[in-house]
Amino acid sequence: MTVKTRFAPSPTGYLHVGGARTALYSWLYAKKNNGKFVLRIEDTDRERSTEESVQAILDGMNWLGLAHDEGPIYQTHRFERYAEIRDQLLTDKKAYRCYCSKERLEELREQQMANKENIGYDGHCRNISEEAQDLSQPHVIRFKNPLDGAVTFVDLIKGEITVNNSELDDLIIARSDGTPTYNFTVVVDDLDMEISHVIRGDDHVNNTPRQINMIEALGSQRPLFAHVPMILGDDGKRLSKRHGAVGVMQYRDDGYLPQALLNYLVRLGWSHGDQELFSREEMIELFDLKDVNRAPSAFNTDKLNWLNQQYMKSLPASEVAKHLQWHLDEQGVDTSDGVSVELLIPEMAERVKTLKELASAIRYFYQDYQEFDTKAAKKHLRPVARQPLELAKDKLSTEENWTAETLHGLVSSTAEELELGMGKVGMPLRVAITGAGMSPDLGVTLEWIGKDAVLRRIDKALTFIAEREANI
Repeated sequence: MTVKTRFAPSPTGYLHVGGARTALYSWLYAKKNNGKFVLRIEDTDRERSTEESVQAILDGMNWLGLAHDEGPIYQTHRFERYAEIRDQLLTDKKAYRCYCSKERLEELREQQMANKENIGYDGHCRNISEEAQDLSQPHVIRFKNPLDGAVTFVDLIKGEITVNNSELDDLIIARSDGTPTYNFTVVVDDLDMEISHVIRGDDHVNNTPRQINMIEALGSQRPLFAHVPMILGDDGKRLSKRHGAVGVMQYRDDGYLPQALLNYLVRLGWSHGDQELFSREEMIELFDLKDVNRAPSAFNTDKLNWLNQQYMKSLPASEVAKHLQWHLDEQGVDTSDGVSVELLIPEMAERVKTLKELASAIRYFYQDYQEFDTKAAKKHLRPVARQPLELAKDKLSTEENWTAETLHGLVSSTAEELELGMGKVGMPLRVAITGAGMSPDLGVTLEWIGKDAVLRRIDKALTFIAEREANI
């Protein structure tokens, strides 16, 4: 069998993480089996579908690196094909015109609810003769679902599922305005595109028996189905907007690497032993639908943060820098005149969890800080720090060999000359030049910030101390 999978989102909002995980599983399965991955945009809901949402889906897929082999294919471009298959079903007496009014359908629903019966169409128009029909009157087209028997299929994740046909009604395949409905277009598309494996969220399980009946009515072979359990929020409830960032591009905006999010999503319901970190190549090699959990998985932001930090530390600095640049631009940090960002990443990644935090953390290498960290300044920029800072400034101002090793030696000689511990000189100096109490090795930090900025910032710290002394 030639493997062909598809991801078929509706463009009625952003690409959420549940959809992204489904796309990833479909993409991985196709790649693992040397197959093809199709991107299909199910945009027949004209009232809710928007160009902005289409673009959000394309942006999300592109950012995650889930390239499609075919597509994007838009359902609104295929209306003629749907009409052709609709008419074929009518001709073959496998679909019929329904003239029931909204009022009748609502009354039927109320009766079924009152009698605690299954909610669904009762087949009122199923056997109306052609002579008795008036095509000028408003009507929909319904599929003739089998009345007897059952639909059984083996879900590649959930196992065997059986649904009696008596539980299924005759669903609408074309609305009164002629537009096709979801369950119908999905069947036509999957058959035409020769989809071998339908991998989708388990909210579609109830649609599958209906779609199988339509596939068989068309005399076609059904694809294999795999329904992925839902994702729950940190609180155990179904993931939704109230849980914060659930749109893929929001994770980019919040500072996550696409590699980290992909790694997190693949593990959100699938595992390979105790392994936590997976390269893209390992995901393709190891992924198997039989290893996907049947139970829902809970989203854990702390775990995602941990993964993101691991990737910031382990990926080539050039790759991290490519994604970091977006955040630097957003925060207005110009790195064109200063130390290479790629040098900073290995030194700083251990101290932050996101690219957004990293961009903020390295700002002082390129821009003077606006104010001191209150806690760090209170602890280290006290009157007792004035003399060490003044002597350090004198030594630094005359130093021509501005390298980390030399600068570290100057700080050490300052401490020795004043008979102070290294921390009594190093910490006030670190706060003076960075505005806070954390930085890489002090010699390295001095070298990368540059001589002019270092001297200017020490003066700022001395002014701060003087003002503090005056207020004591």
